[in-house]
This record gives sequence, C-alpha cells and structure tokens, in this order.
Amino acid sequence: MEALDIARWQFGITTVYHFFFVPVTIGLVFLVAMLQTAWHRTGNEKYLRLTRFYGKLFLINFALGIATGIVQEFQFGMNWSDYSRFVGDVFGAPLAIEGLLAFFLESTFLGLWIFGWDRLRPAVHLVCIWLAAIGTVLSAYFILAANSFMQNPVGYRLDEESGRAELTDFWAVMTNKVVLVTFPHTIFACFMVGGAVVAGVGLWQMLRGPRRDDEEEREAFRTAVRLGAVVLLVAGAGTMVSGDFQGKVMTEVQPMKMAAAEGLYEDEAPASFSLLTVGTLDGSEPLFEVKIPRLLSFLGTGTWDGEVRGVDSLQEEYEQRFGPGEYAPNIPVTYWTFRAMITAGGLAMVGGAWLLWATRRRRLPSLATWEGRWLLRTAVVLPFLPLVASSFGWIFTEMGRQPWVVFGLMETSAGVSPGVSAGEALTTLVGFTALYAALAVVEFRLLLTYIRKGLPDADPPELVDDPDAPLAFAY
Repeated sequence: MEALDIARWQFGITTVYHFFFVPVTIGLVFLVAMLQTAWHRTGNEKYLRLTRFYGKLFLINFALGIATGIVQEFQFGMNWSDYSRFVGDVFGAPLAIEGLLAFFLESTFLGLWIFGWDRLRPAVHLVCIWLAAIGTVLSAYFILAANSFMQNPVGYRLDEESGRAELTDFWAVMTNKVVLVTFPHTIFACFMVGGAVVAGVGLWQMLRGPRRDDEEEREAFRTAVRLGAVVLLVAGAGTMVSGDFQGKVMTEVQPMKMAAAEGLYEDEAPASFSLLTVGTLDGSEPLFEVKIPRLLSFLGTGTWDGEVRGVDSLQEEYEQRFGPGEYAPNIPVTYWTFRAMITAGGLAMVGGAWLLWATRRRRLPSLATWEGRWLLRTAVVLPFLPLVASSFGWIFTEMGRQPWVVFGLMETSAGVSPGVSAGEALTTLVGFTALYAALAVVEFRLLLTYIRKGLPDADPPELVDDPDAPLAFAY
C-alpha cells in the first residue's frame, strides 16, 4: 500500500471512531438539561436522580470525545500537509472560532455545572448545563461549515502564485447551502442517538437493573424510557425531512455522489430508487433489482419526473472540465452505506415506537415471555442503531466526494504529505488503532460499571457559603 492509501485508512478510522462520541455527547447533554429542568420546575427528586445518572454517562463520553478529537487536528498537519497548506486560510477560520468560542463556552460552563451543584444557585446551575449544550451545537456548526467547504467550495479565490485557496467571504462559508442542510440533519441524528441511549439504558434497568423491584426506581426509569423514545421518534422525523432537503442540495452540487448512491450509470427521467440491487463484481451492471418508481427523481430534484444524471455522463463532463481521470467514487461503498444508514435509522425509530407502546403501562412483561425477552434485546441494540446510522452517513458523505478532497479544486491524492513515507504512516496507523481500541474498552467498561449501579441517591444540593470549602464533585 502507498502512503496515500494508509493515510486515508488512518483518517477514516480515527474520524469514524471520534464520531462515535460526538452524537452521544450532543444528544445526551440536551436530554440531561431537559431532566434537570424538569427537576428545577417540579422539585420531583426522580428527575434529579435521572439527571445525575445520565449526566455521569455523558461526562464519561465527553472526556473520551475530547481525547479523540484532538488527534483529528494533528492529522491535518501530519498526513495531509499539502491539503492543509492549500485550504488552511479558509478551513482554519471556522475551526479557530470553534476552538476559541464554542469549545470554550462548552467546556467552561460544563466545568461550572460539574463542580457547582453546591456553589451556584439552582437557576444559575441549570443555565450552565444549557449553555454547555448550546456550545456543543455551535461546535458542530463551525466544524460542519469547514467540512461543507470541502463539499461545495464558496467564499474563496485561488492565488495562482502561492497555489492556495484564500478566504474572501467568511459569511459565504458560514451560509454555504451545504451546511444549511447538513447541520439540521446532523443535529437531528444526534438527538436520535441521545434518545436511544436514554431509552435503551432505562429499559435495561427496568428489566435487569440491580433495583428493578424498587417501584420508585422503576417509575423513574419508565419516565426516562418514554422521554428517550419520544425524542428518538421526533428527531427521526426531523432527520428524514432534513435528509430530503440535503439530498436535493447534494444532487445540485455533487451529482456524482447521488448517482453513486443509487448505482445509476445512465441518465434517467423519471428515476427509480432501488431498495436492493445485486450487480456484477465491478458494479457496472445490475443483475437483480427491487425498485420504487420515481422516488429517486423526487429525492434528487423535488419532482416525480425529474432527471437524475448517471455516472457515465458525469464522467464525460468531468473529464472535459478537469482533464483525464476517474471521477466516480467507490460505487459499492456509497450504494450500501447509503442504504445501511437509512435501514439502521428506520429500525431505531421502529424500536422507539415499540418502547413507547410497551411502557404505556407501568408493568413490563416478564423476561420469561417472548415479549419480555425481545424487549431486553431491543434495550441492548437500540442505542447502537442510530449511532451506526450516523457513522454510515458520514462514510457515505466522505467516500461519495472522492476522488476530491475539496470538490473540484484538489484531488485527495494531491493533499497527502509528500514527506511521510508508507512505513511512517503505517506505524501511526497501527499505533492509533491500538490506542483507540484500548480506549474503547476503557469507555465501555466505565459505562457498564456505572449503568449497573442504577440510580444514585437524590441527595439534593445545599448551597455552601464558605468560599474556602472544597469543591464537591456531585458524581
């Protein structure tokens, strides 16, 4: 393997691994804020116990997310220095603001929330968790704005002397049509993950938790299950609607990606959406297909008889615009990741609806029954379904852009660091992968340990007037 291939594998592995933590963090922090708000308004201690229980899971995930996110920044200079040099003037602006504004907002108020239970007034303490939640969303927006420049470059000029893209319109970058549709789609997907985690963990506690016979604890987790399921379903609907808008923008700015998502080689009007396709080994000819007529036309153009461009005609057009080369991404990867994203997300919504139905009564079926056993299986699988859907969505987004690292401006092969050998790239690939595997074991063990303990005692905070008293860590 060449250094380019290894660098791409390394970036893919570390990025997908880091993204496991992102939707959990964004989704959970808002649900924790909602639970604390319920406690603040009602005084019901079950909401305080749920806030501390899920808050602890959120903090574990947040800590690992920071550690893995730092590596993302270093990779640009380590393996992708030519890319960084080319796009740094544009790409660096939103990332710098994300670090200086959004991340510091997020981390500062999260620190106040962690240590301020007995130092801040309840209303001020509640504001801290909401500001931390807003910080996570702002971070997501700035990062997505930077990524959207890679999908649809705007607000720049090319300096022929330096060979760099230079920022000319920061507002154009921040209001890129791609980020305007990608941001709500991503945030709704994060809420799906957060809702699934809350619902799945709560249901497991009701069925197998250490104090599942404690009526007070069962009722608290029933509340969590129903809250998580409602958030999952509402966010799922938002994800579908925003995904529809995203598909139309994608067809406009990256028609090759839409063609690859469908495995469509010839222009079609109207175009059908295939639920399942079995093709030749090179993916160029279908052997068996199950299709929904006209659906691809609607997804891509907003009309039921619109034309969707195929890979072959786009390849000819790109050769005329950019010169000889292969401009189609890996068709099997884009085709199946697109469908895996939709399938996993749809199954998560089905699971959420079932949990909402199953918990309509206060007593769940016994584990001795088939319904009880399947509920337990759902509780275990549910948190992973929207998380897997989000990961497949990002793989599709990034792989579907290939062979471009910045669409239409720089090919991926031109962005790799020229001074990094294949052996050096392989060493860091193995090292990072092994380290991340170890961190995954640590995170999973920590989460399981604290999940198995069940709800903490309510122990309502009491304000401490002595400024010299040690800070209390409420978890």
